[in-house]
Amino acid sequence: MLRVTPQRRWPLFDTAAVRTLETSAAAGLAPHMLMQRAGLAVARLALAMAPHARSVWIACGPGNNGGDGMEAAVHLKQWGKQPVVTWAGDESRAPPDALASMRSARAAGVEFAAAPPATYDLAIDAMLGIGSSRPLDGVMLEWLEAMNTAGAPVLAVDVPSGLDADTGHGQAVRASHTLCLLGLKPGLFTAGGRDASAEVWVHDLGASIDEAQATAWLAGPPGAPLRAHASHKGSYGDVAVIGGAPGMAGAALLAASAALHAGAGRVYAALLDPAAITVDPSQPELMLRAWETLDISTMHVACGCGGGDAVRAVLPKVLAASGSLVLDADALNAISSDTHLQNLLRSRGRRGKPTVLTPHPLEAARLLGCKTADIQSDRLRRARELCESYESVVVLKGSGTVVAAPGTLPSVNPTGNGRLATAGTGDVLAGMIAARLALGDAPADAARGAVFRHGLAADDWPASEALTASALARRQAGG
Repeated sequence: MLRVTPQRRWPLFDTAAVRTLETSAAAGLAPHMLMQRAGLAVARLALAMAPHARSVWIACGPGNNGGDGMEAAVHLKQWGKQPVVTWAGDESRAPPDALASMRSARAAGVEFAAAPPATYDLAIDAMLGIGSSRPLDGVMLEWLEAMNTAGAPVLAVDVPSGLDADTGHGQAVRASHTLCLLGLKPGLFTAGGRDASAEVWVHDLGASIDEAQATAWLAGPPGAPLRAHASHKGSYGDVAVIGGAPGMAGAALLAASAALHAGAGRVYAALLDPAAITVDPSQPELMLRAWETLDISTMHVACGCGGGDAVRAVLPKVLAASGSLVLDADALNAISSDTHLQNLLRSRGRRGKPTVLTPHPLEAARLLGCKTADIQSDRLRRARELCESYESVVVLKGSGTVVAAPGTLPSVNPTGNGRLATAGTGDVLAGMIAARLALGDAPADAARGAVFRHGLAADDWPASEALTASALARRQAGG
């Protein structure tokens, strides 16, 4: 059993892939053995997370997830706990393995009840797992609400019930720990999944898990760029940030500051406000230039941060001439409503010009011509659609940011938290991605690495200190 942490990358398996893993694992075992192993793993984690718990409520659904819960009840009973099982099933329709586990639980003296105990020290959610993507209703919805309001710790078996294992969508149990069986599911780490699953563990149940069957990856930490002694500022690339229309210069300056602190050799800020400052006294390292004077064909460009309507006029040249390009914010909004700009963007992909798009869900919806809810209902699929449509690397921001790149499996970022929900942090991310491109990362690696470090800075933020975008930009030293 392993705790899932950001210190390494992890394979993710969608529901279809997990079914294949289950079939393969069960084929080499005696009947019912896989469920018995699952129940023992659940019981062991329950004991570890609440060693002093006496009364344990185990809410069991009608399928095999409920069988896992009943197997756990057997072990908890044997270890001196007081498990109480509520079951939302029908013996005439229950799967054979779940029925076998029910007989074992009854034989062990486990109490079965029609309703949860009035008080309990620990709840185990074994209602649905990956067994259903439909919303909970009836008695299971009542149990969900009871778990979410009682204040006792909750261990979810495989997936918090009500959460779509593939998408992270749905009204779900809010667990304090989740034990994923056989393989990790992508829905635990994006959309509502991180809030629902909290601390995630994984157990392979003794099976040999073929990572080649993974359908996505949970990203791990990027490598730190090496800086040779015999090098100079030109060795680490030039970043140009183009944006900052009247009244919005701060967004472009934030992106430029982030690129500087993330390790780019030289950073140019090309503000689109004719009355903008010509030097930033707080960061004199930034070189402020008119965008027309820059040779962007040799640069790593971040365009759109605070660009307003003014960015539309510069985009044709930026799309045609930039060496590598990060498109954010107003640049994405301009492209979403202009077929000529869309064609120029796609042409970059066909010419092998690296491009990274960094939309939040609303910007992604505009680019795909759909609703924000459509994006959030299946973030991995929508990120892949954007990637394929615009022939670019896509960073779909949000809880569990998704990075999709042509020809590779998508990845979900494990770092970051709600502190990033403040103005300017997206501009900081755009600058960080441009810096990693300048340092020589491939586009997908630049996106994954910057997103990881951006979130990690928020995770490491002092609890007593407010996170602001300008402070975040300055925390990126080391690339």
